[in-house]
Parts: sequence; structure tokens; C-alpha cells
Amino acid sequence: MHNGDVTAAGPEVSFVLPCLNEAETIEACIREIQECIAAHGLAAEIVVADNGSSDGSDRLAAAAGARVIHVPERGYGSALMAGFEAARGRLLVMGDADLSYDFREAPRLLEKLRAGADLAMGSRFAGRIEPGAMPFLHRYLGNPVLSFLGRRIFRVPVSDFHCGLRALTREAYQVMGLRTTGMEFASEIVVKAGVRRLSIAEAPVTLRPDGRGRPPHLQTWHDGWRHLRFLLTLSPRWTLMAPGALLAAIGVVLMVLGQLGIADGGVFVRDVNRMLIGSLLITVGYGTITTAFAMRIFALVEELGPPAPRLERSFAFLTLERGIALGALCVLGGVALIVGQLVSWSRAGWEPDDSAAMLKPTVLGATLVAVGVQTVLASFVYSMLGIRRRDGGSAA
Repeated sequence: MHNGDVTAAGPEVSFVLPCLNEAETIEACIREIQECIAAHGLAAEIVVADNGSSDGSDRLAAAAGARVIHVPERGYGSALMAGFEAARGRLLVMGDADLSYDFREAPRLLEKLRAGADLAMGSRFAGRIEPGAMPFLHRYLGNPVLSFLGRRIFRVPVSDFHCGLRALTREAYQVMGLRTTGMEFASEIVVKAGVRRLSIAEAPVTLRPDGRGRPPHLQTWHDGWRHLRFLLTLSPRWTLMAPGALLAAIGVVLMVLGQLGIADGGVFVRDVNRMLIGSLLITVGYGTITTAFAMRIFALVEELGPPAPRLERSFAFLTLERGIALGALCVLGGVALIVGQLVSWSRAGWEPDDSAAMLKPTVLGATLVAVGVQTVLASFVYSMLGIRRRDGGSAA
């Protein structure tokens, strides 16, 4: 094994490369790592996590001096997690096996870890992007937008969320509890480091045109959407909760205006129209809010998102039985209004003098029924999602 001098206690640094049909470039990547190891006197090893190559990449990597492990489960995240688990080093350096990154720049990241950082991110935007190395859409739209959203939503000081050359300590990897198996794994590392309050540092790196003669594994729109979906899923507070609350609040205002018959400048010509639109907004907004809670619980249970102590404590009193009871009260109240209105209509011979006034209680009752049914259904969903947390002792 052509690695650096490894002590009896094992290597300090493990270079981990995910690999899927990289026969054209894997040997050159390993040579660059070996040059880095020799130039800086690192006690290091090279681990190639082969993800089912059919072009002999695994054999070439082993012949070049790397330790090869075979990862049957496909996916960028699957390969890297398996590589991290197999690595023996205290400091883990990850990078692509397509020659797009210069592994001789890895010591910049290692210096950050040795200075106390838990995660050291390479930054192509703070470093250098060679001509032809990054497609126009990636450089000026995809990466900047996704990095901006990541910084704003998760408050992590990272200028380049998706740089493939990065390093982390083994302790940080174990604390993160990484889960995703695809390309969104790159985002999950940064998000988990931020929400777990780990120390994050950056160092400039160079991005080169890759050395492959075939198209890259990365698919611009498909993988970009997976990254965006992952970020948005972990932040339902802003993507669902806030918009849902706004819709519901507007709906309540319209319902009150319609019920009281307050003039609105002719935007809606009848009170009942205001109430119907208000009912729609309340129903949609409340459904959005309940979905946001379900997403947050799922992320919590699957350890995909940040810790949520208040949400965990809520499992003690937001039980299925209480949710059903609250929903049932809303449904019964709504049914009572609708039935009462039908009785009034029947007494008036089904020809009331003021049809709008007669419709108002019906609209309000229908809204209460819809909200009540959603509450019952959401309670079942929350209960199923929260079973593992309760069984694990997180709540009574």
C-alpha cells in the first residue's frame, strides 16, 4: 500500500474517494494524493469506495496503492458513508475521483481541522474555477442559489455548499448521523454540521475540468432539484408553516368581515363571497401547517433535520386521543351549525328573505368540519411518525 508512514495506532488522515466507473482518472487522483502525502509527511491512507464499477476502476485503484472497499448500495452518499466507516483515520478527506479537484490542496483543509474546526469546506468561489470546469448554470444559478438558501435557512457560514473537496473529523461524522444516500448527501453534511453547532471553516480550492471522456454522473436539473428539495424539506417553518399561517390568518379576517357584514370597498360584492374565500384560505392554510408539522416530525424521527426539543416534549401531551377529541369537537360544532341552518331554512319554507345571511352559518360550519377532519387525520399521521420517539423514551 503506497500510503504515508502509518503509525501503530493507525493513520491520522484518510482520503476517501467514491468511485463509479472512473477508470480514466482514478489512478491520477491516487497519484496526486500520494504526492500530497509525501510532500507533507502525512500518516495517511487512501480508501476508494467502489460503487459497482464495471470498467475495472476497482482493480486500477488497488494496483495504484489504494485500499478498495465494495459498496453494493448505489449512490454518492452510500459510497461515502461506507468509505468513512471503513476509514481508520481521525481526519477524513473526501473528494471526487474525476480529477476535478487537486488533492494536493487538501492540507489547507487539514490545517483548519487541526486548528479546531469540525468541518473544513473547500470553496471554489473563494478559490479558482478554471475555464470549462463548471457549466454556466451551475456557476451563476444553481450553486449560488442553493448556497444562499442554505446560509439563510440554516445560518451556516459556507460560501460553496456543494464543493466536493472537504474534510471533517471522525467525531464530527459520528455526531452528524448522516442518512441520505444520493447527491443530497453533500448538502446534508453542511446542514447537519450547522444545526449541531459544529465548527465550520472554509479554505479556497481549485476546480478543474474533469478528466473523463464521458458525461458526469451529476444531472443538472435532477440533482439540483434533489438538493433544493432536501433543503426545503428540512425547513418547513419557512416553506410551509409561514405561508400556511399567512393564508389561514387572511382567511380568518375574511370570515370575520363576512360574518359582521363590514363593507370592503366592493372587492367582494357579497358577504358570503368573502366567507367562502376565507373558508378556502383557512382550509388550505391549515392543511399546509399540518403538513409542515408532519415533515418536521419525520425529519426528527429519521434524524435528518436539526434537534427540536419543544417538538419532542409535545409528544407528551399532543396524543392521538387528544387530537381526535379536538377534531371531533370542531366537526360536531360545524355539524350543529349546518343542521341548525337547515332547520331554519325548513321553517322558512326554503325561501328565506336574506339568503346570504342564511348561508353564513353554513359556510362557517363547513369550515369547522373541514378543519376538524384535518385535525383527526393529522393526529393519526403524527402518532404514527412519533411512535419511534415515544418508544425510545423521548416522551411519555
